[in-house]
Amino acid sequence: MILHAVFREGRDANLPCLVWLHGFLGCQQEWQPLSDNFTDWPQLHIDLPGHGKSADISVENFQHVDELLRKTLVSYNILKYWLIAYSLGGRVGIYHACQGENAGLQGLIVEGSHPGLADENARAERQSSDRRWAQRLRTAPLKDVLADWYQQPVFQSLNDEQRHELIAVRSQNNALSLAAMLEATSLGNQPNLQAALQQLPQPFYYICGEWDDKFRAVAQSSGQTPHLITAAGHNAHRENPAAFSACLLNLLRKPGEETP
Repeated sequence: MILHAVFREGRDANLPCLVWLHGFLGCQQEWQPLSDNFTDWPQLHIDLPGHGKSADISVENFQHVDELLRKTLVSYNILKYWLIAYSLGGRVGIYHACQGENAGLQGLIVEGSHPGLADENARAERQSSDRRWAQRLRTAPLKDVLADWYQQPVFQSLNDEQRHELIAVRSQNNALSLAAMLEATSLGNQPNLQAALQQLPQPFYYICGEWDDKFRAVAQSSGQTPHLITAAGHNAHRENPAAFSACLLNLLRKPGEETP
């Protein structure tokens, strides 16, 4: 079994593939508006388990997600790649990069994501919170759950129009699949990978919106200096795609990296 994905040829086949991982409630289409800015690179847009056309794929934990990701990369014969990953996708990417079996991984770029909780009480609280959200997804109308989801403090930069747009787009999801994925990949179940991240042999960059106070603090507490996207909150690539693309292009073309 592999994850659903959409592959785009690049103008330069010698460049590493850009592998895009979306966040919770999203799908591979989340990244499509940015794709035209990266046409030199081959690109693979993946639907994570429980999402998009991978909605029928269920997983038990991060290891299971990583196994599916690796099988998907092999199925597309991707031998060199960058992971570009947002929120939940970022946590999947961090887990993947920290496994130490990544000869093809050229670098990791995460947006608004968490390397793992160190405090056991915080882990237990997060597990409990995610179980409550999962139960609501299983029992309440999805639009009602999403309306409350986007009122969480991390989304405070959204205006009413942006919230309504996200709710409309993401109401197409399968609520039961989302609930299962939320529990399987709860931050409370994720290993604390802060120390492993600091030892990565590959380049690692952290991006977040300037208004995303929560994840700016997460980055700094993890020893990272985040690359800030102006006029954007937690979902920076959606709120300011031009600035996000410019930042990403700069990181991919840093000295020492392959450039088109």
